[in-house]
Amino acid sequence: MSITSEQVKFFEDHGYLTRLDVHDTSEAAVVREAFDKLELWEGRDECIIGLHGRHIDRRFIWELATNAKTLDCIAALMGPDIIVLSTHFFCKYPQTTDKFVAWHQDVTYWGLEPPDALTAWYAVDDSDVENGCMRVIPGSHRQGILPHGKSDRSGNLLSINQEIEADVDDGQAVDLVLKAGQISIHHGHLIHGSNPNHSERRRCGLAISYCPPHVKPVRANSLDRVWPAVLARGQDPFHHFGDWKLKFTN
Repeated sequence: MSITSEQVKFFEDHGYLTRLDVHDTSEAAVVREAFDKLELWEGRDECIIGLHGRHIDRRFIWELATNAKTLDCIAALMGPDIIVLSTHFFCKYPQTTDKFVAWHQDVTYWGLEPPDALTAWYAVDDSDVENGCMRVIPGSHRQGILPHGKSDRSGNLLSINQEIEADVDDGQAVDLVLKAGQISIHHGHLIHGSNPNHSERRRCGLAISYCPPHVKPVRANSLDRVWPAVLARGQDPFHHFGDWKLKFTN
């Protein structure tokens, strides 16, 4: 899969792309089965937001992060040298109407210099309005990084309860509806979030963050950790992120 010049221009103007096909129905079912096994092993509570950086020890997650179709899209937007910065599952379970993701920009608390990163969001399950799909504010990536504070609403799934301090016009939001096996891609400065799951279905997605090798971690991220970053394609002449080794348990 390769994105067109028109899609590249759309991304530059709007800060996101959506409904990009990575897996067909049968391939997506294999991924879902692999996640279901991980969910059974780790427990639902951990799976809500606790599965960070598991591309290091779970082969299916590494394969998702380095899928050639996804990397082709990232390369068209970011260049040929690509580092997988981290991976993070977000799961909203049925009727978890208190769980949401506040309006935010990804790179605000990532400790990167320059703050250049993209995120691909892989739909493990169908993701739609009813079960709380991602929402974005088109073009907001052009505003630069905005001040963030703490959300005054309980249930925010973000790591340190962050939320943009300025008012965000929900009327401008676009819902990124995805079928299982599709991805969306968004700019690290794009304002985005998601509503609670009001359905009887799980909504699970894997956020895969990428950056070019010239980006340097200058402080710990919001979890007070170093990034488990691994070169996915091309060359890394800088080695800013250390030498992480893949240690698959299955």
